[in-house]
Amino acid sequence: MKPISPVPAALAALLLALPIPAEAFNARRNMHVNPVDAAVFEVIAPSAAPADDYWCGAADYAQRALGMPWIARIYIARGRGPSVTTQRRTAVQFTVQPEVAGVQPLDPVFMLNMMKPGDNMTVAHALSFCNQPPVQE
Repeated sequence: MKPISPVPAALAALLLALPIPAEAFNARRNMHVNPVDAAVFEVIAPSAAPADDYWCGAADYAQRALGMPWIARIYIARGRGPSVTTQRRTAVQFTVQPEVAGVQPLDPVFMLNMMKPGDNMTVAHALSFCNQPPVQE
């Protein structure tokens, strides 16, 4: 058996140690999530979507991709607006680190459809929107 050269072994170890670029996350309710920066992620709908679909997507990402517990809070960093990670016209930006993202948390009582920066709820509450039947037109 031929011995492994130290150069390829070191190169392989180095490549494994490098951070893997963040990829799009496919969330429930057909929502897509992309990181914007280290503290903010963007939930993008494939077409017009109600506010609860954005919250569902944010909670799904927070729980499955970020490993956040049920009691962790999700905050809106930027309400509905153009996506900064895709060419889609509508996205909502969220964070689980309001102080890092520069978001001033609002009181948890809010109008669901307002989608204002600082609006927040727990992961568990936001995940409850994933279980509601989709809105029929």
